[in-house]
Amino acid sequence: MLGTAHEYDLLIREHHLDTFGHVNNARYLEILEEARWDLVTGNGYGLAEVVRRRAGPTILEINLRFQRELRNRQRIKIRSWLESYPAKVGRMVQQIWDEEGNQCCEALFVFGLFDLAARKLIPPTPEWIQAMGLTPADLASQVPSD
Repeated sequence: MLGTAHEYDLLIREHHLDTFGHVNNARYLEILEEARWDLVTGNGYGLAEVVRRRAGPTILEINLRFQRELRNRQRIKIRSWLESYPAKVGRMVQQIWDEEGNQCCEALFVFGLFDLAARKLIPPTPEWIQAMGLTPADLASQVPSD
């Protein structure tokens, strides 16, 4: 793990549910994205910064593993951390936990910082490193893989 884990609390509400009365797989992606935006916005790189800097996060790959249902009015905690970020492409793990301490879902996201003008991935900027909750020292020991 690089840096520290970010935690985001959420109450599952009616709009998260499908006809089976639990959270649909597509909604998991929205919930996890909400937690990622909470991380970067809290570290000074919200949507206004994406627009101003013309660079923001883009997802390249997603792997989700569902372990337990999420149900209406259930309180959950989403833990997010970086597994690696050796060059332009990073790997973030997110886990959803219920109040009883059961892991409900684990997700691995492969992502990068996308330059909106050049339409390509760019190396993480100092501001983006900070937004991810890291320091340059956290990244210094990694060997680039791309």
